[in-house]
Amino acid sequence: MKRKDEFEKRRSHLASLSNDELQARFWELTDMVVDPLLELGRKNTTPSIERSVLLRMGFSSIEALAIVEGVLDRGLMGKGAGHVVFKLAKSEGMGIRDAGLELANGKLWDRAIGLFSKVKS
Repeated sequence: MKRKDEFEKRRSHLASLSNDELQARFWELTDMVVDPLLELGRKNTTPSIERSVLLRMGFSSIEALAIVEGVLDRGLMGKGAGHVVFKLAKSEGMGIRDAGLELANGKLWDRAIGLFSKVKS
């Protein structure tokens, strides 16, 4: 089955575009598809996703579970568990792994909470 006529109709609005213009149009349409997905990823997370992030940061599954539970218990899930660990490590001048282990052991949570509750002026 040939669809040449249909193809010509469908591409008529693109026929006058140069290769550079076609490429720009492609990336414009790609952004329109991908941007909502990125926005969902920024605004929505789950304990499973946060554990996965921590696993990729070098924590064991048991350590990641303890950190994520602590993040959940303290209302910091929207900040991201990896972000909590990273920001605490930077603030305290320690390594990321050390900061995460402290949190997994129930320590430094007050400091972590304080890092995200500061009012920016």
